[in-house]
Amino acid sequence: MTERLQTLSGLAPTAKLPAYDRKQLKSGVLHLGPGAFFRAHFAPFTDAALAAEGGDWGIEVASLRTADVADHLNEQDGLYTMLIRDTSGTVAQVIGPILRAHVATRDPAGLLDRLEDPAIRIVSLTVTEKAYGMDTATGGLDLNHADVAADLANRHAPRGVIGYLVEGLSRRRAKGIAPFTPLSCDNLPSNGAVLKRLVLDFAERVDPPLRRWIEENVPFPSTMVDRITPASVEATYQDAERLTGRQDLAAIETEPFTQWVIEDHFANGRPAWDKAGALMVTDVSAYEKMKLRMLNGAHSLLAYLGYIGGYEFIRDVMDDAALAALAYRHMHAAARTLDAVPGIDLDDYASELIARFANKAIAHRTYQIAMDGTQKLPQRLLEPASEALAHGDRAETYAIAVAAWMRYAVGEHGNGERYELRDPRAGEIAALIADVPRTGLAISAALFTLPGLFPAALTGHRAWTQDVADKLEILIQDDRLPLF
Repeated sequence: MTERLQTLSGLAPTAKLPAYDRKQLKSGVLHLGPGAFFRAHFAPFTDAALAAEGGDWGIEVASLRTADVADHLNEQDGLYTMLIRDTSGTVAQVIGPILRAHVATRDPAGLLDRLEDPAIRIVSLTVTEKAYGMDTATGGLDLNHADVAADLANRHAPRGVIGYLVEGLSRRRAKGIAPFTPLSCDNLPSNGAVLKRLVLDFAERVDPPLRRWIEENVPFPSTMVDRITPASVEATYQDAERLTGRQDLAAIETEPFTQWVIEDHFANGRPAWDKAGALMVTDVSAYEKMKLRMLNGAHSLLAYLGYIGGYEFIRDVMDDAALAALAYRHMHAAARTLDAVPGIDLDDYASELIARFANKAIAHRTYQIAMDGTQKLPQRLLEPASEALAHGDRAETYAIAVAAWMRYAVGEHGNGERYELRDPRAGEIAALIADVPRTGLAISAALFTLPGLFPAALTGHRAWTQDVADKLEILIQDDRLPLF
């Protein structure tokens, strides 16, 4: 049996190794949510920053739920393989900044101790949109969110991300320790501002003086992150073993492209991410809006149409010339809702996205992208659709995308086979459409009433809602994706 990846010694010459001394690293970053995207984006940027500039910025990671990734990382001394795939081949790079991993459900007190430690200067997050516990209607805390409710009831023993951040900052304030910088890397518009709003809302409810201290002392920089990262599959682990000579249960795969735009506002220093290619700016909003609307919006459009049409991967959807053209058309529609983005030609950006989606070496499942739709649709599709309509645009590609989501929300293929929506509001969705006729008009009318999801600018626009209903009717009648 092949040895596990636990050391940098004796690896196959095909593996690219960290270009710095791992023994010099000290804990400086605590990252919440060590999933595949963190391992394909945040950690490699830090790895490259250490190689370029040196320093001692080691990373500790913590999982708030499942233990498997944390366990694998601990078993491998924090090492793992990142496979970079394109049509010319696969490169294996061993990533080295991670020092240790924690599992909050096993040792919540231990995680709080790490949040309190003055050595931890940045607490970064990739926990997905739904973990924030945000009420999309108000922008504040969702008091019905299980973690939010539990943490407000027992603030000193948190289980959710906002509760942990507030308790960690509270402990530091009480002991006169400088605050850490919370750094959101999730696909939320103005993610730093969102995180700040939720943290302040929580703190105000449990300790108003703490809220004031956080507002005065803690920066919440926003970021824009971009790298397509499919879920790891058996081929991921097999190729990692073949290219490194070691078994790696934490291996991930990704595309060559990577981008990170960060507002350069930190309380107590940061790694030299700029030396690794990150763009440090004063305001990230133009970049994140571009990415959410052009990349993520088109990705969601393709995912819903692709999944209900029987396509397993985005690369397969892109083989359908009509769907590829539709994606390109949607990107240009999204670009019309954007202001100028410094240093970016939006036509070139759209062409680059099309090429990335079509990358045959990346197996990104439509079903993976389709999950958590109610958390993703507002910033990716609904907000720009509202703006487009306000400026006299028909917003037709947005109507197609929303109709595709609604068809997906039915939870049933044309042959009657059921599938799980994997959405935090799946129960509400099922209840709304349980007793309505299976027509585009009836289903769309029901789903338009889902509380807090669709803005009045859309639901009150009769021509656009009729367009959604008509397109949904087409998809209900024919899952084979008739041309629009």
